[in-house]
Amino acid sequence: MRLLLIRHGQTPSNLGHFLDTAFPGPGLTELGLRQAAALPGALAQESIDALYASTLTRTQLTAAPLAAERGLEVRIREGIREVSAGELEMRADEEAIEQYLTTSFAWAAGDTARRMPGGESGAEALARFDSVLAEAASGGAPGTSRTVALVSHGAAIRMWTAARTRNVTVEFAAGHALDNTGVVVVEGSPGEGWSTLSWAGTVVAPVTASGQEDGGPAGLTLPDLNG
Repeated sequence: MRLLLIRHGQTPSNLGHFLDTAFPGPGLTELGLRQAAALPGALAQESIDALYASTLTRTQLTAAPLAAERGLEVRIREGIREVSAGELEMRADEEAIEQYLTTSFAWAAGDTARRMPGGESGAEALARFDSVLAEAASGGAPGTSRTVALVSHGAAIRMWTAARTRNVTVEFAAGHALDNTGVVVVEGSPGEGWSTLSWAGTVVAPVTASGQEDGGPAGLTLPDLNG
């Protein structure tokens, strides 16, 4: 199965770098609406069989133009919503952003018992995201290839990709931000595992026979969160 993990368009909270993760969340800015409108063209070469969005308003608004052009139903699922900020909700200071990202990437590194302050654990966050992908994988006919687009959120996509795909390290995900309507392309299945093909247009090196990444970046910088 081919997955298109798409970050939502720009929101007002993105402009202020607020950790805005609660339901239903803000809508899109004028730029965000233009970004959403551009998605069908950007994905013109992709044959999309199913389209999902989270329960937050911004993902549904982002998915709407793609759904209209392709004649697809937008399947709304709680499991692919943003990583909950818990007690850090609506903070925009550097300390809160660093704690939020550090906790998310600790989950990807295997510390899934750790909790966001006042929020969910890594085990809970990964389980809910995995459940939606399992549902998406079960929708195709046996033996057929299937492409599914999921409009989700920056931290959730980066965390899940680092945790679940064999060729994206925590260092790579932490050092590479995902801009609004950026797309991470993944292939595989829940049973056989996942590999990342590209990250916002950049090809990601496959895993070599030794199990080590071939020339992949290893920056440790935690970029500012854009929501």
